[in-house]
Amino acid sequence: MAYKEKEIEKLYYSIGEVAEIFNVAPSLIRFWETEFDVIKPKKNRKGNRQFTREDIDNVRTIYHLVKEKGFTLQGAKEMLRNDNQSVRDKMELLDSLKNVRNFLVELREKLH
Repeated sequence: MAYKEKEIEKLYYSIGEVAEIFNVAPSLIRFWETEFDVIKPKKNRKGNRQFTREDIDNVRTIYHLVKEKGFTLQGAKEMLRNDNQSVRDKMELLDSLKNVRNFLVELREKLH
């Protein structure tokens, strides 16, 4: 039986890492932090932001609403206020479907 290393997941991510995940500027993440109260990164002694997995999920939701769906900031705020769980469920479903699609595309490429 082969030994399989556990993948180590980070507890905290820097603002640069979060910005890179979404391919946006760190200034946009800082701006969203001031606009949306669901993004609350911890700050270390130096004042550097430390984003948790939950913070990244909140940024993902805001990114989806604003950048992909075209909501205004006010519209995104209202959507989060009124039906945050529904938005998250839809996003999880979209992520799952994207993973399935990527898997099928890779499988098709291996067969040809």
